[in-house]
Amino acid sequence: MRDTCLPLVAVSAHRAETARPARIPTRPGHRFLTRLSSLVLVAALAACGAAPTVESPTARASSAAIDLPLADPVPGLSAPVPRAGLPANAQLARDFLELSFSLESGRALPRFTRFEGPVSITLSGAVHPAAPQELGRLVARLRSEAGLPVSTAPGAPNRINVEFLPKRVMQSQVPNAACFVVPGVTGWEDYKASRRSAKSDWAQLVRRELATVFIPSDATPQEVRDCLHEEISQALGPVNDLYRLPDTIWNDDNFHTVLTRYDMTILRATYAPELRSGMSQPEVMAALPAVLARINPAGGPVHALREDPTPRGYVAAIERALGASANPARRQAGAREALQIAAAQGWTDTRTAFAWFALGRLSLQSDPDQALRAFMNAGAIYRATPGAGIQAAHVDMQLAAFALSAGRAQDAIQLVNRSLSPAISAENAALMATLHMIRAEAYEQLGNLAQARQARLDIAQWARYGFGSDAAVQRRAAEVAALADAGARVN
Repeated sequence: MRDTCLPLVAVSAHRAETARPARIPTRPGHRFLTRLSSLVLVAALAACGAAPTVESPTARASSAAIDLPLADPVPGLSAPVPRAGLPANAQLARDFLELSFSLESGRALPRFTRFEGPVSITLSGAVHPAAPQELGRLVARLRSEAGLPVSTAPGAPNRINVEFLPKRVMQSQVPNAACFVVPGVTGWEDYKASRRSAKSDWAQLVRRELATVFIPSDATPQEVRDCLHEEISQALGPVNDLYRLPDTIWNDDNFHTVLTRYDMTILRATYAPELRSGMSQPEVMAALPAVLARINPAGGPVHALREDPTPRGYVAAIERALGASANPARRQAGAREALQIAAAQGWTDTRTAFAWFALGRLSLQSDPDQALRAFMNAGAIYRATPGAGIQAAHVDMQLAAFALSAGRAQDAIQLVNRSLSPAISAENAALMATLHMIRAEAYEQLGNLAQARQARLDIAQWARYGFGSDAAVQRRAAEVAALADAGARVN
């Protein structure tokens, strides 16, 4: 399931094991390594959950008010965006087995399961206005990119129900979940009655026939889309999330929020004719070389697989770092422990980068120099990792906020410019809007009012879709404007 704790402006949730495996920014110069007076505002941009209210927006924040016509569909999100290349088939095979035969808790699954035959995906409850169109787009992609027999028409022998209900109702049962999926239940009342029973346990399934996805009816349009992508894909396919995978929605770092080319390839393999529900892991492994050779002919042979497990200690440390209920010192200790484990394992991948990113976020107020070093370390790893463009963009957004607050408007613009392409490729409207807000304030700081005006026009394409309401957009704009005011005082 998706966690309620987000990386910057994205969405996600931790999952309960029986309720779908659950889901919550070039190296800048060393001149950024300076203590900034506006770190509280930088921290607000990185905080988990909704953006805090700014009690007294500055005059310039008010002048940055944005006219927000609702674009539907959002410009730039109406068609699939080109995706990163695929890894070698040997890596795909390793990933497939770990994604398909383990739960996020590390608990092994005894058999391979999937839906056998056509699947109807339908909406119920207090359906969010954005949901029908977003579901239609998702189903079209699942059919064309993964070859899955799914539709929004009722009557198929297998069914995925997507039920919308108020967030407060959902979180009364699963407090940390932004959305989640449960196998074997028809809806909310059935879920409550069978919670923690064999009926809703992924490990007890022999084949998949029914699942229900639960999504808040009061979410933003982007949150609704993100939940549809993650939860429906996990109802159909992998029930695990892996911190080591850079280019997938099935990673609890929550950076990717729509299905990637990698994800569609894994789903296509899941429904390959060579596989069937009930197969053991050795049986699936024996079939995978032929499956992947057909699906990804450029991926090479599947030879001996190199295992690269993530110790449960790393996962526990990251969970402590992201836990909203833990005190700041405990959360920082969790991030440091994750870094120590990464160093002991010799990792140079996204697991190390994410631990640096978490430490950066958690150090913003207490040790800004450390936060900047952590973000730069994370960014260096992400930029060197194929498929991690959106992660690097999130790091750059953090660094751009620091630069704006330090009065380094041109540096902020360069960081934003580098982030825009991966942000749009990942279809992250909230991140796009925030980047354009920083860009608008930076141009205004430089006295380039025409470019500032254009950046604010660009914000309007993304903001309401990403943040959900005019009030939420204006709160974020006020926070960014306050960073720029701090930068103006530096100069």
